[in-house]
Amino acid sequence: MHCSVKTGNPVKLPTDCLVLGVFTGRILTPSAVAVDEASAGSLRRALAKSALDGAAGKTVMFYELAGVAAERVLMVGLGDAEKLDAAGFRKAAGGAAKALAANQVQEALFALTADAAGPSAYTKARDTVLCAEDANYRFDRLKSKAEQPKVRLERLVLLASGRGAMAELKQGLAHGEAIAEGIQLARDLGNLPGNICTPSYLADEARKLSRLAKLEVQVLEQKDMEELGMGALLSVARGSRQPPKLIVMDYRGGDAKAPPLVLVGKGLTFDAGGISLKPPADMDQMKFDMCGGAAVIGTLAACARLALPLNVVGVVPSSENLPDGNANKPGDVVTSMSGQTIEVLNTDAEGRLILCDALTYCERFKPAAVVDVATLTGACVIALGHHPSGLFANDDALAAELLAAGEDTGDRAWRLPLWEDYQEAMDSNFADMANIGGKSAGAIIGACFLARYTRSLKWAHLDIAGTAWNTGKEKGSTGRPVRLLTQWLIRGAKTGA
Repeated sequence: MHCSVKTGNPVKLPTDCLVLGVFTGRILTPSAVAVDEASAGSLRRALAKSALDGAAGKTVMFYELAGVAAERVLMVGLGDAEKLDAAGFRKAAGGAAKALAANQVQEALFALTADAAGPSAYTKARDTVLCAEDANYRFDRLKSKAEQPKVRLERLVLLASGRGAMAELKQGLAHGEAIAEGIQLARDLGNLPGNICTPSYLADEARKLSRLAKLEVQVLEQKDMEELGMGALLSVARGSRQPPKLIVMDYRGGDAKAPPLVLVGKGLTFDAGGISLKPPADMDQMKFDMCGGAAVIGTLAACARLALPLNVVGVVPSSENLPDGNANKPGDVVTSMSGQTIEVLNTDAEGRLILCDALTYCERFKPAAVVDVATLTGACVIALGHHPSGLFANDDALAAELLAAGEDTGDRAWRLPLWEDYQEAMDSNFADMANIGGKSAGAIIGACFLARYTRSLKWAHLDIAGTAWNTGKEKGSTGRPVRLLTQWLIRGAKTGA
């Protein structure tokens, strides 16, 4: 989709569809008022006959309004005029984007970005692009006959209120496009089945990013990991015929001496649970267990495309977790790269085993901060549902930064405790720790396990088990938390983090 910004009178600009806003009580935005006046009041009369009263995200399409250059006019509800915020605007932009897709609009002019109410012009531009790309997204590459709509939104024009707003809108547009590309990459990788997206495939896709400026990609093989002593990670891979990979993406956009920010993503390309086999129902969804790794790959791609003045390293430990004669068995004891020993009481708690070695590996970068992203626990879904990701951190400032980035983009997280009180749940008679605790506080215990490997790091953990993919009719990868992570990096670039 080609995106651009322009100024002008919305009445006179030709387009397939002009998108205008209306508040609760059928109060028109300034752009809509201009269109209504040009059409001799026909917009208000048509709106009065429709069911649209301004409820956020609701839409109605009008055709061939007299005195207006646009072929069609899409009215979208913005909610209460006094309460329009970023979340309300995203709901409106999302509703408009879905209506454009349903009506097979090829080009649209968004006048919502020219009206003063609500969030900043930057936020409006970024979120409009993200909503439009989300509505356009299709994953049908594996179908023998792709079910693409006859017409898709190919051109999106954002209207600026004047020359002074152009720069802010263009920056928002550029950021939105880069984030959208990262999200699409993450979604595509997540939606691929396990027989295609193996650890080797994931590594090859990451290698392709080395074509981007200042981004180098290295893939460590099993022999390399053996030499490093990654016994926890390698123990998970023993049950699979697919060789494990440790993918390292190194973006150097900042000062050569500046410590990098490090993102670590769980890349379990299929998780059957190992010997502790999962129930068969919905096991197909375990192809999504690499969505943390996919999000890190997508975020590094967005970071490089934006040429952010930061140093960022992405680390993705990748393997499969399958039952086999050589697989981990409950009761086995493995030695992690840190030297700490782990009693594997449940082979389905494997994500923390591959992550702990990856987190230890990150120490060599002397990072400013480390954030790991993982579909770690079903318990996090029970605790928080599917709206926010679970956030754990050993640093309050880092936690606040991530929460703010999530609120800003609508890719929200909710902080949960990481108290030492929970650590005793992992006590083991035979090793330094067990890989699970009791039946309660499963998401917290998983995070506390990882905390044992990050005591020397400024670190946060995002449990995305409830947000990484949708189920039901809309089943598929969401690309979260690429929005949150990229916005966190963008803010870090501004503050010199």
